[in-house]
Amino acid sequence: MEQSILIIGAGPSGLAAAAKLSAAGIGYDHVERHTGVGGLWDIDNPYTPMYESAHFISSTRHSGYPDRPFPADAADYPSRTVIHDYLRDFAADTGVGERIRFGVAVTGIEPADDGYRVSFDDGSTRIHDHVICASGTLAEPALPEIPGEFAGEYRHSSSYRSIDELRGRRVLIIGAGNSGADIACDAAQAAAHAEISMRRGYWFIPKHILGRPSDDFTVAGPRLPVRLGQLITQAYLRLHFGDLRRLGIPRPDHRVFEAHPVLNDQLIHHLRHGDIAVRPDVAAFEGSAVRFVDGTTGDYDLVLACTGYRHCIPYARGLFGGDDAMSGLYLRFAHRDHPGLWAPGMIETNSGAFGIIDRQAELIARVIGAAGTARADDFHRRAVTATPDLTGGLRFVDSDRHRGYADSRALIDALDAELAATAP
Repeated sequence: MEQSILIIGAGPSGLAAAAKLSAAGIGYDHVERHTGVGGLWDIDNPYTPMYESAHFISSTRHSGYPDRPFPADAADYPSRTVIHDYLRDFAADTGVGERIRFGVAVTGIEPADDGYRVSFDDGSTRIHDHVICASGTLAEPALPEIPGEFAGEYRHSSSYRSIDELRGRRVLIIGAGNSGADIACDAAQAAAHAEISMRRGYWFIPKHILGRPSDDFTVAGPRLPVRLGQLITQAYLRLHFGDLRRLGIPRPDHRVFEAHPVLNDQLIHHLRHGDIAVRPDVAAFEGSAVRFVDGTTGDYDLVLACTGYRHCIPYARGLFGGDDAMSGLYLRFAHRDHPGLWAPGMIETNSGAFGIIDRQAELIARVIGAAGTARADDFHRRAVTATPDLTGGLRFVDSDRHRGYADSRALIDALDAELAATAP
């Protein structure tokens, strides 16, 4: 019996799922609420958190789909435009772009006796046996509730697009993750006064080591015992940067690799040149001023919160565990309690995601293609009972972001083992 399959989203995960299903000769429907492919990498997508200065934090060698490398002349760390072009070319070359219905948004999913009832923004509903929720991890910004009232402009970085928004203004960036560090560098160049608030210390990793992209060493290098690898890396980073406490950066409260890596040495450059300064965590708003936890204050026109996102699927929050969709999924893509619900790309990991997404998409196609066989039944049984260790031996920090965090090598190993188990 032919199965009804719906893919939601035309970003990296949705395109990979469509390509794998198409290659397997499996029919599907595909919807995207925007007018084109690319997902978050399309800066013209009104739902994207993308900004003009964004680049990959993993290098091209470790970032593309495994059977489709980036062009040989691509930069070590491609810009958002190069990545968007890569995805558009992929959609065109595989033919999956022609099958997408654009301008169609999903508003809800609920279990039905014969599958899953999907509701659309035009008021219609349809039953599907499988629903592939390729919405990613950046669907819903997490904006901190800070005590007091702020007289200036306070918003989440998901709305930030261009350095022009910062020109001539007194700017405070909250958070020093990768987007926070990027936007802080924009502020250092354009703002009348720029500061960055750091709640904790970070291990900053340079994008190049000995002239090579750093993930040639951290991802593709030899597999050392975890603690030894951390000791060697920390020693190198101290040698490379010196004591960053001189710049106001707090000492990290965790070992390297135990939090999401911050690949940015440009921020260190701007700190050393006095273009931006570090502040501690924010305590409260007081009119045009911000009070910090050390009792000091500063006056700002704009406060941008680079404080991450909730790991949720907004149109199916109840089915996917509210704000903790990520950690409840088998291998970060298969629903444990509702066979036929999939969420490829619902991952936070310490290296490029496209290789992981490709493997997840291949598994979805294999399991759907094997419906009614022992191979599919065995997969669904493992999805309920198996709990593979995806930490890679690391002890990730205790934070919302890291609840379902996975070491890329550990997750790829687990996905490869599943691919072997489901091989025809």
